[in-house]
Amino acid sequence: MRALQPEREKRIQNYIQGFIESHGCSPSNREIAVGTGLPLTTVQRYLKRMKQNGIINYDGVRSITTRQQNQTKETSNLVPVLESVTRGVPKYAEDNVKEYVRLPVALFGRGDFFLLRAYGDSMTGAGIDDGDLVLIRQQNYADPGQIVVALMEDEATLKRYYPEPRYHRIRLHPENPDYQEIYVKKCIIQGVAVKLLKDLV
Repeated sequence: MRALQPEREKRIQNYIQGFIESHGCSPSNREIAVGTGLPLTTVQRYLKRMKQNGIINYDGVRSITTRQQNQTKETSNLVPVLESVTRGVPKYAEDNVKEYVRLPVALFGRGDFFLLRAYGDSMTGAGIDDGDLVLIRQQNYADPGQIVVALMEDEATLKRYYPEPRYHRIRLHPENPDYQEIYVKKCIIQGVAVKLLKDLV
């Protein structure tokens, strides 16, 4: 059996790692072949040998993980960055995902998260400015006063959540006096804001 060429092996491994970081899933064999410029049969042979040598785990279509990725999974979460949530969360469409990023567990904890790009100035009083990234923990409940992603029919908004059972309504409070309170009979909580990522000026 022919020995693996280290340069080709590294090229395949780097392509797999980069693809997973960009797309949130592993590439197909054909995508690896196109991305590395290697023949498909060569890619298949290398994947088989790399699995035997413990360099990757490989159980079928789009199930490749590298040793580096497995180590990274232990200490980080892969989180999608969304441009908006108007289509609903967690059933967000793939074309609404701008990219995936890894967040260290030591700083952000474990859980199901997404990063939402804030637009507008309705939450400036809470420190959330236009263009900031807000880390949202996916959950369908919230405590009064928490900042939530609330889905009302087909529209989602980032506001403070205040249930008002006495009036049979929910008040969604903007953190800017230029905006009016939003009153709804019901809404679906898509997640709760837990951290803010922004540039310092």
